[in-house]
Amino acid sequence: MNSVTILNSSVGNYIKSNGNKYSYFAGNNYLGLANHPVIKKASIRSIKMYGNNFSASRRTTGTADIHLELEKQLAAFMKKQDAVIFASGYMGNGILLEILKNRYSAVFIDELAHPSITGSIPRGIENIQYFNHCDASHLENLLGHHKGLNPLVITDGIFALTGEIAPLDKIYPLIEKHNAILVVDDAHSTGILGENGRGTAEHFNLDWAENIYTTGTMSKALGGYGGFISGTNELTNLIREKSATYQASTSLPPSIIATGIASLKIIQKNPGLRVSLLESAGELRKEIIGLGFQTTTDNTPIIPIMLTELSKAKDLSLFLENNGIIAPFMNYPVKLKGYMIRITVSASHTVDQIETLLKMLKKWRDKNGTN
Repeated sequence: MNSVTILNSSVGNYIKSNGNKYSYFAGNNYLGLANHPVIKKASIRSIKMYGNNFSASRRTTGTADIHLELEKQLAAFMKKQDAVIFASGYMGNGILLEILKNRYSAVFIDELAHPSITGSIPRGIENIQYFNHCDASHLENLLGHHKGLNPLVITDGIFALTGEIAPLDKIYPLIEKHNAILVVDDAHSTGILGENGRGTAEHFNLDWAENIYTTGTMSKALGGYGGFISGTNELTNLIREKSATYQASTSLPPSIIATGIASLKIIQKNPGLRVSLLESAGELRKEIIGLGFQTTTDNTPIIPIMLTELSKAKDLSLFLENNGIIAPFMNYPVKLKGYMIRITVSASHTVDQIETLLKMLKKWRDKNGTN
């Protein structure tokens, strides 16, 4: 077995790899849109009209009418004045922290934050504090011990490995108390959390708050690619005028832009995708807990199985693969306690697939235990 799954097909509830067909419980194709026929047709049409690439930055001659249309649609979806798109969701935190750098002097980061967060701190910011994972009490203590500074707090919305939701309901009162800024990386929350799928702030009824900034991506639930930041006209204008990353990057190609526009239409017209996804994920999580495995409890599509031994985690992933299921052992640049395989649920998974996964987990547990 290769440590990396080599795909020989599109990504859906099934994949092909090395000539074999597998039930696919990996990746981030939460709403099953990565291979949606309507989105593929839109992508093909855009290539016929615009070609493969605009071959220039947005700052020069790389802006097309479809870039403006996607930004308009993202702003409308997020209920913001404007949105700005760029090459990758990974870039979003760096762009935002650079643009806001004159407004803060200390950064407080969840200890399990995504590498795009920990790597996004601008030069010159020396006071960097890490608070215990999803622990608002520890964050409050740190903020209290560093009074007199202008704090910025940054966290994932949904954590990529554990599927936990950052407790913004507990964090935001601290933001107000300490006159801080809150930045939320909503890569795994966009299209998933909130009544309309707008992300973590909407999930906690905080999407009205002016001092919460979010970064998003179209590469997870939306089934496409590229990052975005939505907000006030003042914020997006600052990004366009001041961000070297934005200004010096080649604009997103036509097929990716068309994919974003088409996927936004689908998720807004079909809220049942999100509802059924979370129902399926909730049921699967409940069954996994019932089998005795250690996992997390927030209702998101990411369901880790946590084990204390490296060998067991690798063995479980290999066992599932040998029985036709991809659920990878995670070797990822985030410090975790213990070891895990990461199961992700998609709206495209069938009941039979989920039942087969549970059957295989039970078979492995009966032989190896759950610790």
